[in-house]
Amino acid sequence: MDARVNRRSSRLFGIIACALIQIAAVMPTVAQEGVRVKSAPTAMLRGLDKVSGFVTDIEISVGHTAALGRLQITLGDCRYPVNDPNGDAYAYLVIRDAGVDQPQFQGWMIASSPALNALEHPRYDVWVIRCKI
Repeated sequence: MDARVNRRSSRLFGIIACALIQIAAVMPTVAQEGVRVKSAPTAMLRGLDKVSGFVTDIEISVGHTAALGRLQITLGDCRYPVNDPNGDAYAYLVIRDAGVDQPQFQGWMIASSPALNALEHPRYDVWVIRCKI
């Protein structure tokens, strides 16, 4: 009986987690009332190699690709609040592992909540620091 309950709980947790990720992916496109955002030409990202512990800051322009170890990171857009350029930035990223066609991550990553929509990779972590004007 307990094994069935645990499987159901795991399945339900997975469904809820997928729904939250999908909501987070579209959340930045919905402007809050009174908050205007602007696109920046460049983003600052931070990457962590979990094996070596080495941290790398990556400056990347919109439409360009940068490397972090075996990962290829492409920046689609970086947005920030108009009235607070140092405020909460979010970036649209496509992250691919070398030799793999399917992206490891594709979507919006939010600087203030990196775990909300995070890269799931066994070796690397990537998160948004800020947009550069």
